[in-house]
Amino acid sequence: MRALTWHGKRDVRVDTVPDPQLKDATDIIVRVTSSGICGSDLHLYEVLGPYLDPGDILGHEPMGIVEEVGADVTELSVGDRVVVPFNISCGHCFMCDRGLQSQCETTQVRERGSGAALFGFSKLYGQVPGGQAEFLRVPFGNTLPIKVPSGPADDRFVFLSDVLPTAWQAVEYADIPQGGTVTVLGLGPIGAMAARIALHRGASLVVGVDLVPERLSRAHADGVKALDLRRHGKDLGDVIRDLTDGRGTDAVIDAVGMEAHGAPVAKAAQWGVGLLPDALAEKLMDRVAVDRLNALYSAIDIVRRGGTVSVIGVYGGAIDPMPVLTMFDKQIQLRMGQANVKNWVDDILPLLTDEDPLGVDGFATHHMSLEDAPEAYRMFQDKEDGMIKTLLRP
Repeated sequence: MRALTWHGKRDVRVDTVPDPQLKDATDIIVRVTSSGICGSDLHLYEVLGPYLDPGDILGHEPMGIVEEVGADVTELSVGDRVVVPFNISCGHCFMCDRGLQSQCETTQVRERGSGAALFGFSKLYGQVPGGQAEFLRVPFGNTLPIKVPSGPADDRFVFLSDVLPTAWQAVEYADIPQGGTVTVLGLGPIGAMAARIALHRGASLVVGVDLVPERLSRAHADGVKALDLRRHGKDLGDVIRDLTDGRGTDAVIDAVGMEAHGAPVAKAAQWGVGLLPDALAEKLMDRVAVDRLNALYSAIDIVRRGGTVSVIGVYGGAIDPMPVLTMFDKQIQLRMGQANVKNWVDDILPLLTDEDPLGVDGFATHHMSLEDAPEAYRMFQDKEDGMIKTLLRP
């Protein structure tokens, strides 16, 4: 089969690799029909190379058609249409029973001290082959895949793999009061969808912050108060307080994570570590890694006293400095973590089966062939051609 594979920093290629095979009686094989490129994929493209080996298959946002089922699969049949959650969860352990599928005790990567294994996301999360490929082996065929109806195009359902549940959890964790206010930092795919969900769920004011014109324009069209970081810079907190009676918003969602602009020293350190031999670089990243924390610091500044900061952007630092005095003084609640995809499906799926209140049908800005994936990664990294969300079609 053809699959997108990692070969080095900013070096991904579409190679011919062996087809996946059933390994366990509850496995299924999915013929991938669409697979998204995620902002987290750019972490692998840029700074997490020490945790990858050449030939690793990337991608964690797939959907497709069941091609083969293991002997013990009873919930799916060949020909069924499924979305595959990005975290690999068994569905019946202590954590899964509590809606914490991202912490699944069956697939936790204990040698790395990590939570549940993820498709296509490095040694940190199990080094499981990903879904930017023609076919994908999916374990736990009775409990993990999300069966969806035939009919609508893939765009209606594919975002159940990551974008929709991740954004939904970001809003849920933000604990926005009914009719309350929220700031979303970063208007990439997750931030943009979180803003739409916050509005759908009754927020009276959603402030969106970014510095990419196309992202700002789209958010404005969605009903978001879009603020250009290039214009407001260090005054951003004051601008948002002026919009909220001097207090700040009830909640802030950090949808940026380690890719935040600014913090040149941390940025230089990340790049420098990437130039070291993998064994040494991996040890340094495990023990002394420091993120660029501008977005998180901004969130702590912007949120009102007694408010909530929801962190859904990915961070990877081991010794990140946090302004604990300010957080304590402002009585801030802080929630974060990988999305528990399966936990939110029952809330989201009804919004996809009849009408389209979240605008998923038009959410992808680009559709490209799997063969063009290396160019799509480059465009996404360089923010070219208004690219916000891309779906690859094998």
